[in-house]
Amino acid sequence: MGPRAQDDPKATGADAFGTDMAPYLHDFAKTAAVLKQLDCPITIDTSVAHLGAALGIPTHLLLRYTSDWRWFDHIDQSPWYPSLKFWRQATDGRWEGVVDRVRGCY
Repeated sequence: MGPRAQDDPKATGADAFGTDMAPYLHDFAKTAAVLKQLDCPITIDTSVAHLGAALGIPTHLLLRYTSDWRWFDHIDQSPWYPSLKFWRQATDGRWEGVVDRVRGCY
């Protein structure tokens, strides 16, 4: 885990959402066990998004302004997983707006 993994959540206010569980998740079985305990996981990791959504857990995926083609461009709901919602940067490199929009849901 690099320094940005620790610094970015604090800088954007994302650390107010909860605890970063990444240091404890060493395989998909452990990750699935944690996801099943959450009301609504919020992630930038697409493997976690796939796993949570495949388990039917309402999951929020925070996406970069230009994300992988699999996440489409102009939709906010996954066509593959009804429980997966996309939150995309409005401006490249700026996460604050994304975090504010997600925070507004709660």
